[in-house]
Amino acid sequence: QVQLVEAGGGLVQAGGSLRLSCAASGRTFSSYAMGWFRQAPGKEREFVAAINWSGTSTAYADSVKGRFTISRDNAKNTVNLQMNSLKPEDTAVYYCARERGSYVATEEGRYDYWGQGTQVTVSS
Repeated sequence: QVQLVEAGGGLVQAGGSLRLSCAASGRTFSSYAMGWFRQAPGKEREFVAAINWSGTSTAYADSVKGRFTISRDNAKNTVNLQMNSLKPEDTAVYYCARERGSYVATEEGRYDYWGQGTQVTVSS
């Protein structure tokens, strides 16, 4: 069984930065692509960023491109999301997820394991 545990959420002012991390259990972490999604109150969960198994390919939602950076450390079984220039509209619960294969995907249905989520609140 795979477990994903997010950390690093919190309250930050607009223009500030936060770094989310996701720790994964299991010995096959490096074989899978990973992604971050978010869900704001009253809205559907949406794709934020994804990274392939080796860290050489990434994908971002247009709304975060140029502000967020996804990275991974396969030796530590972690995936991170550096969030800069945060805006109030970035406020959401952020979820880490494991893709079913090795390559980046933006569709929620391509992910089979999910963390419990971490709250990010950006004040104006």
